[in-house]
This record gives sequence, structure tokens and C-alpha cells, in this order.
Amino acid sequence: MSREIVLDTETTGFDPRTGDRMIEVGCIEIEDLLPTGRTFHRLIHPERSIPADAIRVHGITDDKVRDAPKFAEIVIDLCDFIGDAPIIAHNAQFDRNFIDHEFGRCGRALFAEDRWIDTLKLAQTRFPGMANSLDALCKRFKVSLVERTLHGALIDARLLAEVYLELKGGKERRLDLSASRTVTAAAAAVAAQGHGPRPRPLPVRTTEADQAAHLTFLQTHLKDRSLWEAYGLDMEKASAA
Repeated sequence: MSREIVLDTETTGFDPRTGDRMIEVGCIEIEDLLPTGRTFHRLIHPERSIPADAIRVHGITDDKVRDAPKFAEIVIDLCDFIGDAPIIAHNAQFDRNFIDHEFGRCGRALFAEDRWIDTLKLAQTRFPGMANSLDALCKRFKVSLVERTLHGALIDARLLAEVYLELKGGKERRLDLSASRTVTAAAAAVAAQGHGPRPRPLPVRTTEADQAAHLTFLQTHLKDRSLWEAYGLDMEKASAA
């Protein structure tokens, strides 16, 4: 199975180079584009105050993270959960900047650039010139936003997992696989029944003239006669007759 991690973060602002920090991370494990049920979610103490503008977006206040662990205390668990899987994020450069910044503070090696998959770029390729925010994609793909009143890392990761499934054509692929399994199962069921020959063979409905015309056609137009001979038609004998 193809294992991937859908990741989202919430932060105190837009740029870690100006002092902004991560305050929440949420991850969803998917295999073959479908969630497995395994998740990773942590609130993180940012070691600074959270601006009011950021609170209006995600609702995470200083009080909510007062007793939360610092990033250095959760980084091992985060890396263990992600493992060597590709990382899917919407506008991935934003999340990557904060992950890289926090890893740098901890002295850890960064995730390789080629492990990051940006769903914003996927959406821009598929829907050029259209709004491709996560909210816009959810509405386009009819992914319900009813449970989300504020942004949250785990909630947004769940939504993104559904959007990623749509962007990759996952539902169609799943239906194709289901249809294939249905056909295979039906064929196996028929074979298992072990029907024997008909108790009353069907009568031949072609006339001798029909059969002679058919034989002439085969002899004139077919180079490989093995298929018909496999059904018991001796073309050489029939021709001699």
C-alpha cells in the first residue's frame, strides 16, 4: 500500500523568520488515498504570545497552550508518526517553512524537499485561474465544512485528505477496483457452481446452406483457423466433403 501523511499547522503568524512560531500540528495517515484512522495531533507552546489576528483565525489563545509541550518535546513523536512517508500539505511551502524552522531550532535534519506534495499546485494545474484555497476546493468537491467553524490543524488535515482524494481521482479509482472485484467474485461464484452439460441440448437452428456459406467464408478469409477448430470444426475434412 502507498502510505502518505496529510499535514497541517497553525501558527502565530506568517513568517518564522520574524519570530512567528508553530502552535498546533495535525497529521492524518492515508493509504492508497484513504484515511486509515491513525492521526497525530498536538498543541505546542510557542514560547511567545499569540497575536489577536491569529486567534481570530484558529481560536487558539495563550491560555490554551499555557501547559502545552514545546516543539522540542514533541518532535520525536512527530517524526516517528510521519516516518519516511511523503508529506501532503496545502500551500506546502508555508507549513514547510515552520517545520524547517522548528527542526533547525532542535538541531534535526530537515525533511527532503522531494517528500513534500503541495495540493495547491495540484489544484492550480487542474483548475488554472480559479480559486484554489482549501475552502474553495472543499466547496468545489462538495466536502462538508459543517464541523469547521475555525481553522484547526487536525480538522484542516481531515478536509485536505478528502480534497487530495478528489484531486487524485481516488473515488473513481476506488469504484473501478470495486467493480473489478465484483466481476471477479461473480465469475468465481459461477465457476464454483460447476454446471454440467445441458440435459437437453439446444437444436441446431442453421440450415445446411447456412453452414456451407459459413465454411466458405472461413476458408476464404481466415489464415489462422485454430479458433474454429478448437470448437470442433474440422475445416480440412469439411472442405474435402
